[in-house]
Amino acid sequence: MNPIVPAVDHPIEDVQAKTDKRQIAINKVGIKDIRHPVRVSDRSGGEQHTVASFNMYVDLPHHFKGTHMSRFVEILNQHEHEITVRSFREMLREMSHRLQAESGHIEMGFPYFVTKQAPISKVQSLMDYQVTFLGEIKEDKPQITVKVVVPVTSLCPCSKQISDYGAHNQRSHVTVAVRIEGFIWLEDIIDLVEEEASCEIYGLLKRPDEKYVTERAYDNPKFVEDMVRDVAARLNQDDRISAYRVESENFESIHNHSAYAMIEREKQLST
Repeated sequence: MNPIVPAVDHPIEDVQAKTDKRQIAINKVGIKDIRHPVRVSDRSGGEQHTVASFNMYVDLPHHFKGTHMSRFVEILNQHEHEITVRSFREMLREMSHRLQAESGHIEMGFPYFVTKQAPISKVQSLMDYQVTFLGEIKEDKPQITVKVVVPVTSLCPCSKQISDYGAHNQRSHVTVAVRIEGFIWLEDIIDLVEEEASCEIYGLLKRPDEKYVTERAYDNPKFVEDMVRDVAARLNQDDRISAYRVESENFESIHNHSAYAMIEREKQLST
């Protein structure tokens, strides 16, 4: 039996499109923290099926009462296919056009997994990294920033220097946000950070691996200041990146506080 659909005798009023008399424009209006399945390409040639959390906003001119919230969800549903930086740019353009906005913002955060091999035993395990795509469009010109949180090990140079034996170390989070001009793999950013740490972190280690990572960190001590400077030096050499922000937070093992450092730069790229 088919459901009874009531007849509509007259068009339903579009309340959002009414004129607002307060003459106050809104910088960002939209939807926040909506989860949606996505597929993300990885450097190995495969793709990862994951769930991302989205924030989607547009500006609203002073004469409109509201925006059309359902259109944000419609745009998400049309982009269930593989998410790349290119398709992310297309989503930004589509959102600003459909909502007749001069500017728009999309934030997409998701866990990203990399298969890593232990240094000695070669046993494999997964490491997860928190990734965020940040997109902004103004005057139909999209700009994409990719942010990755990379956990690493840091060992204190001062502790090593003044102690007769041993040195304190800790897990650190290095957060790199890069504005990209060309294509870049997420793994490229992760590799860069891990190569500049006292030692990288693994999901699974055997005893010979534990010996290796302990001695590797001891031979490669880094202050939080060293960490951000070394990563920044590498980013300065990469022409795919036009701007960056590098943060390092050491969750100190001998203090009840964290050590923190940050470098932020706009690069002058050659044309």
